Amino acid sequence: MFESLSDKLGNVFDKLRGRKVLQAEDVELALGEIRTALLEADVALPVVKAFVERVKDHAVGQNIIKDVSPAQQMVKIVNDAITAMLGTSDESALKIDVAAPAVIMMVGLQGSGKTTTTGKLAKFITKQKKKVLLASLDTQRPAAQDQLRIIGEQIGVTTLPIIAGQTPVQIAKRAKDVAKLESYDVLILDTAGRLAIDEALMNEVSDVRDIAKPHETLLVVDAMTGQDAVIIADEFAKRIGITGSVLTRIDGDARGGAAMSMRAVTGKPIKFLGTGEKMDAIEVFHPDRIAGRILGMGDVVSLVEKAVDVMDRDKAEESARKFQEGKFDLDDFRGHLQQMKNMGGMAAMMKMMPGLSKMAPQIESANLEGTVLKKQEAIMSSMTPRERAKPDLVSASASRRRRIAAGSGTTVQDVNRLLKQFDQMQGAMKKLRKMGMGGMMGLAKNLLGGNAMDKMMADMGGMPGMPGGTSNQQPDSNPLAGPNPFANFQLPPDFLRNNPFNKKR
Repeated sequence: MFESLSDKLGNVFDKLRGRKVLQAEDVELALGEIRTALLEADVALPVVKAFVERVKDHAVGQNIIKDVSPAQQMVKIVNDAITAMLGTSDESALKIDVAAPAVIMMVGLQGSGKTTTTGKLAKFITKQKKKVLLASLDTQRPAAQDQLRIIGEQIGVTTLPIIAGQTPVQIAKRAKDVAKLESYDVLILDTAGRLAIDEALMNEVSDVRDIAKPHETLLVVDAMTGQDAVIIADEFAKRIGITGSVLTRIDGDARGGAAMSMRAVTGKPIKFLGTGEKMDAIEVFHPDRIAGRILGMGDVVSLVEKAVDVMDRDKAEESARKFQEGKFDLDDFRGHLQQMKNMGGMAAMMKMMPGLSKMAPQIESANLEGTVLKKQEAIMSSMTPRERAKPDLVSASASRRRRIAAGSGTTVQDVNRLLKQFDQMQGAMKKLRKMGMGGMMGLAKNLLGGNAMDKMMADMGGMPGMPGGTSNQQPDSNPLAGPNPFANFQLPPDFLRNNPFNKKR
């Protein structure tokens, strides 16, 4: 999501490069292009007007800060405006630390992904050591209740037994009684949807609300519907009284207009984003982090949190020990590829890394993860455990390389290429005890093979201080150049407590 808007805003900032002072005419020109970019991203017109006015008020007459270019100043002003429009991270928190059971009512139109989101949310909450009960109130859609039951079985969460013939209000009352009697911490009610908003739907949801008295009423909307999502949210906010919303299918929405408009129109925060089809593909909506993604500044904190969430602690600790000792074999290499896939792949990770987000679309379009990395993983899977632990055995034996190539559906040249890249990486690992940005780029270059990374950097015009960066660029050619934006960056406390890499040895 936001790729289109991010590209357009990036072009606006590019035009401010080289300016020594932020003049009024520069601001007016930039504001016109920002307005167009937001409208093309499907942001609601009233929201665009308010946003542009806010940026203008802060940009015109802005005091020039030493060592900060006009492009950097404009990035900061727009970043603050986007964050203000999207809300605060405090608003995103679910209010479930109440007298049990905390009741969450899921509402929305049919086809928005409400039932799947109910399952994702249940799994998310169980990670907080909460006991969750699911109940389907959807008596309209065929097999809707069975769908939630199956999802509950998949994620290990209890669902309320189905009793044929009960009305949604009766189910809600029974669910609340069971949740109290059996000491559930959270009860999630999956209400019925319709193809469009009608009186029958609103009356049914209102009746359920009155009997359930939910602590949270979350509206599930499909981000792909653009302005329609905002209209739906406004109607539910007025008629039902939502406490927040969940945007689904954001992985398929490149514009992001619904997210940019939702809070401004309804006055209620976006609480979660549905990022894919899997049951763990849901993330808390952090406005400040989203603003960073839109402006190409990455989202390091979310990247760290995702790494902690998917990381195998024992393997990570063993890998850290080997890394420190310079002992890195093909099993470790394969493990890192798997961890990268679990985190969404190289492109998804690059979108969260400062300065690298613009390269993500090129990774995706080149299908490098489906070709180069997949091929390398196949080659390593065709080796025996002993060969992966001692790659020299493969290097020294032509017959082994032929067998591995045949077993992986590749060529001997592919096997030789992997071994060469691994040798280069192993040498680099001995020097890179502390991975910096340049180290990451070198590692990515080894993973991709050949000069693919250099070519991509050259296509982008290069980046100062990075492989492929040109030496004749102006100091402010990168909006993030100058003072280090991460000088005061701190990792989340949970990460510092739990990260196996942080343990003293």
